[in-house]
Amino acid sequence: MTMDYGLIGDRVDADKVVKKEWTEKNFQAHIEEQATLHGWLYYHTHRSDRSVKGFPDLVLVRDDRLMFWELKIDEKRSKVTPHQQQWLDALAATGAETAVYRPSDLEEMLEKLE
Repeated sequence: MTMDYGLIGDRVDADKVVKKEWTEKNFQAHIEEQATLHGWLYYHTHRSDRSVKGFPDLVLVRDDRLMFWELKIDEKRSKVTPHQQQWLDALAATGAETAVYRPSDLEEMLEKLE
């Protein structure tokens, strides 16, 4: 499948977008860019060391939708912490959409942003 992911070059094969091509910083920047292009407002805490432990990486708002996303890079080494899971569970209980995403989920993420 070929998708426009806004990477170097206009189009890439979705199957070739693998985890090791991303750093946490550029993965998040790409999602923020895509969110903006699709009319979402987003918030990211830049100094998480001065914030409550576990708060999700991205808050996304558009119309009547509110999403909280925790972004991870590596399936094996980058796991959700207990504090992160506590936040995700509490936010989901309010009816907000919550998710943990990795680069391998990019297609699903972009669909949610459309």
